[in-house]
Amino acid sequence: MIRGSDLGILKEKLAEARAVTVLTGAGISADSGVPTFRGVDGLWRNYRAEDLATPEAFERDPRLVWEWYNWRRELLAAKQPNSAHEAVAELERRYEQFWLITQNVDGLHRAAGSRKLSEIHGSIWMVRCTACGSIEDNRDVPIAILPTCRDCNGLLRPHIVWFGESLFPEDLTQCASALQACDVLIVIGTSGVVYPAAGFASMAKEAGAFVAEINLDTTPQSDLVDLSIQGRAKDVVPLLLL
Repeated sequence: MIRGSDLGILKEKLAEARAVTVLTGAGISADSGVPTFRGVDGLWRNYRAEDLATPEAFERDPRLVWEWYNWRRELLAAKQPNSAHEAVAELERRYEQFWLITQNVDGLHRAAGSRKLSEIHGSIWMVRCTACGSIEDNRDVPIAILPTCRDCNGLLRPHIVWFGESLFPEDLTQCASALQACDVLIVIGTSGVVYPAAGFASMAKEAGAFVAEINLDTTPQSDLVDLSIQGRAKDVVPLLLL
């Protein structure tokens, strides 16, 4: 049950804030029907995401990895942003100093109109050349298997941070800046266990921010944050705009 008093506190903090940062995870896209690609739900042809989303898997069998990503693209192409994505985009319009950090690769924040954002795990709608390193948008569904670079004809890979890879340095720099500068950090739909994002709430809090969590259930971060609100992102986040 969403408590009005908790919402009131967060809305009060937002009204006083000059700089706002939002961190989102899979929970914000769940109400758009985005499936889980990890764990039991994520099995595809008896493969787990952890077996396919690695540099080693791509080097060993790039066709198999691209077939999996094409399947994911086909599923995601039909999905639309929900009211929580739209509310986050509206928050961006209301604050000159705003930044969105998302762990999601589904592209739904951009589809909702968010522009000031870091997609820290990359985007399924972008590709990167393994030869020349060029990055480009690619919304082909289905995508050619195996796709090649239009500049040098090198093999393309998904522009995704795979298991065992580091986040893009420019994203880490931008995220650190946004977390240290914000008056309010809102954490939406993330389990709080995947690093480095799991440490972002602590970083903002140590810099003096008011930190609120919106999630279906409590998380390992719930005792750390200033306010924990249980509920579906699509139900709770739009209420912050009223």
